[in-house]
Amino acid sequence: MSDTERIRVKDETPTNKGVKADGSVSLYEAREHIHPKSIHGRFQRLRDLTVWITMGIYLVGPWLRWEGGQAVLFDLPERQFHIFGVTFMPQDFILLAFTLMVAAFALFFVTVFAGRVWCGYVCPQTTWTRFFTWIESKLEGDRNARLKLDKAPWTPRKITRRGGKHVLWLALALLTGLTFVGYFSPISDLTFRLFQFELGGWEAFWIGFFTLATYGNAGWMREQVCIYMCPYARFQSVMFDRDTLIVSYDEDRGEPRHRGAKRDRDESEFGDCIDCGLCVQVCPTGIDIREGLQYECIHCAACIDACDSVMDHIGKPRGLIRYTTENALEGGQTNLLRPRLIGYGVALLVIIAALGGALWLRVPIELDVMRDRNQLYRTASDGSIENTYTLRVVNKSQNAQVYDLSYRGPEGLEWNGPQHVAVGPGEQASVAVTLGYDPFYDDLDTGTIWFGARARGNPKVKTEHESRFITPGR
Repeated sequence: MSDTERIRVKDETPTNKGVKADGSVSLYEAREHIHPKSIHGRFQRLRDLTVWITMGIYLVGPWLRWEGGQAVLFDLPERQFHIFGVTFMPQDFILLAFTLMVAAFALFFVTVFAGRVWCGYVCPQTTWTRFFTWIESKLEGDRNARLKLDKAPWTPRKITRRGGKHVLWLALALLTGLTFVGYFSPISDLTFRLFQFELGGWEAFWIGFFTLATYGNAGWMREQVCIYMCPYARFQSVMFDRDTLIVSYDEDRGEPRHRGAKRDRDESEFGDCIDCGLCVQVCPTGIDIREGLQYECIHCAACIDACDSVMDHIGKPRGLIRYTTENALEGGQTNLLRPRLIGYGVALLVIIAALGGALWLRVPIELDVMRDRNQLYRTASDGSIENTYTLRVVNKSQNAQVYDLSYRGPEGLEWNGPQHVAVGPGEQASVAVTLGYDPFYDDLDTGTIWFGARARGNPKVKTEHESRFITPGR
């Protein structure tokens, strides 16, 4: 067989890059630290806005005040969630379930429509990494300066810059941990005790845990969290279709690539891509978008802003890299209203409506009635038939309330016990009451009765609970 007829074989022999000192070959490549280049553009301005809003809501949330208390406080020891004057208790678990379902279906809907925009714009990992990267760029410079600093020897200047960066990283991470615990323990008191070194064991543990987790995730691992740890990157392809908006490189327009903006030959022989590599340099996960859709892409659109700036510089139209769909790239038509998107949208609206209805109909009071389990009924010394009940009234508001107690049932029953009860904010109180009748004058059958509780001064705050009144059989 001649040399021209031989099948061309690609040499896959491992290079020295994967060879260890002892001569063995490593199957895992060492991580190359990614230094994304700073870029400005319309999508990066939008990202800056979203990350500032995300960080602002997180940091300011526990400091907001409402009716003299912390506006948002998840009081786990008391099993109460206080959110802007509304107290949620374990009995309101269904509302939490609805909230989580709304978040899940909203994520599914957005992913089907516009890919991983959640990851690129509002994901906590993206938010904190962007702030950490900003601190890094202020102290060490932009991408090229950081690359040079990595290779430079350890001089006092390098130690000062690197040390200052890590000090600020740890400060932001500590603020993150303190704020997180502040949602579960009153943050003003927590902050005071932090500086007085009087934290409880669990408070110190969780502040330390989230400080180290934030420092490690946003400062050291960064894109590794998105690529290897986050499950969203793995199952996103299940929700994508050919009409999902994704960040894509227009290969028909960009190929074949060429170096430089000026060419001596006919421009029709080349595409618009000048192979500057800027789209790779700005990518926070270090991928080349020109190689097609990749699960590492978080749809941050940094490559779009970078490519648009290059196109403006060389006098070419924008959009070589853009948000588009597979159908549009192939010259077809994008179908926005498709069954999967409509299905997620309808499910999302139904769950939002259910959650809204549950919140609208929710009253800040709960009444529980427990009959005396030791005996169905009892005969008093005067011959009357009595049933004993324990009424447990829960005040779900953040204000002390006085509730008037009552019942609905057959005529002839007499109430024996307190007719009102005072309950503190977020507390509960139990009272014992007895209903009875004189069988000499009244002849009652076993039947249903209703106990009620109504807040004084606010007749709309009321509730009822069904129970039974047991009588001797005829």
